[in-house]
Amino acid sequence: MYAVIQTGGKQYRVQPGDHLRVEKLPAEKGSSITFDQILLVGGDSPRVGQPFVPGVKVVAQVVTHDRAKKIIVFKFRRRKNYRRKNGHRQPFTELRITEIQG
Repeated sequence: MYAVIQTGGKQYRVQPGDHLRVEKLPAEKGSSITFDQILLVGGDSPRVGQPFVPGVKVVAQVVTHDRAKKIIVFKFRRRKNYRRKNGHRQPFTELRITEIQG
């Protein structure tokens, strides 16, 4: 059984036992999070929500909070002596999907 959840403005296909990185969530490490915005539940008889499937929840456990690998943002205009260099590290929360209820 799998489900498509929505969090942080993105959609993820998950099933029990999966590890995934999502936008940073305000939860303690080791705590449990419940997602109720389920767009689709797949399996033998798939159910598609309009926009969400009622009565279905996905439970996940917070593994860690961290920041992704640094990316370099470099802006350049030729012949204008314009150069700007900037770096960015996006924070994320790593989750382990424990179960799909419903």
